[in-house]
Amino acid sequence: METIVIAGTEDTPAINFNYQEGVFLISGRSLPEDVSQFYQPVLDWLAEFGTSPKDGAKFEFKLEYFNTASSKILLDIFQTLEEISGDSGSKFSIVWHYQNGDTDMLEAGEEYAELVDVPVEFVAY
Repeated sequence: METIVIAGTEDTPAINFNYQEGVFLISGRSLPEDVSQFYQPVLDWLAEFGTSPKDGAKFEFKLEYFNTASSKILLDIFQTLEEISGDSGSKFSIVWHYQNGDTDMLEAGEEYAELVDVPVEFVAY
């Protein structure tokens, strides 16, 4: 599988999905003008990942802020990971990072975790 690397900007998150290393990171701020267009390569990549998931992979979300449109895409990503896990029995982890004291971001991660049947680890930094 190809690696996806998208440099972050003031309004879009950095994305680094590296199949070989088994680390998949979305970090920064997510306020893209066209959320669907921005995240389509990620959703396409996840569809391909679902055909040959990597045990031990780690999906990390380290977002400072995201808008309402991004929240729907993030839920789509979580649901896709849930489907991949259920269909393949593959074991991977999801880590939701949040800044110490940022209860809004912690609660957002907790809401995603409640909506899907995939374990999520919460890490303050």
